[in-house]
Amino acid sequence: MTQHKSSKLYFFQLLITILVLTTLSSCITSKKAKIRERKLDTIIATSRSYIGTPYKWGGVNRSGMDCSGLLYVSFKSAGMTIPRTSAEQSKTGGKVKFRKLKKGDLVFFAMGKRRRKITHVGLVTEVRSKNDVRFIHASSSLGVIETNIYTDYYTKKFRKARRYF
Repeated sequence: MTQHKSSKLYFFQLLITILVLTTLSSCITSKKAKIRERKLDTIIATSRSYIGTPYKWGGVNRSGMDCSGLLYVSFKSAGMTIPRTSAEQSKTGGKVKFRKLKKGDLVFFAMGKRRRKITHVGLVTEVRSKNDVRFIHASSSLGVIETNIYTDYYTKKFRKARRYF
């Protein structure tokens, strides 16, 4: 075989190898994405199943739930363990800018007198538009509810967001 034919054969084999590896890689990535999506759907469905549950500081069941307990229990339903308190939950996961929120992001607020202290957390359940981003949380006055984050109250209290997925 001439060197020219050998080079063509090598190039063809290399091209086939790259195509096969690319195809396999995308299948694996697609499978991981589907698993992530299923977990996220489970977390959101579990959170929503608690809508109407009264607020109870330290609560983690249907008789009473606090904000970080809601997320702790919801993530646990998908086989994921996250810290128990909102302050600790705010230290893990990737940083997210307010205008880049996606379904599944955790949003953190400073609700007390100290403007920097994280005291509240919610989970983004749906992004309807750039000014309508729904999140579920346990409100101390209303219990577990789903709310638009784009209200004066929540935008002023917002401190950070984290992405676990």
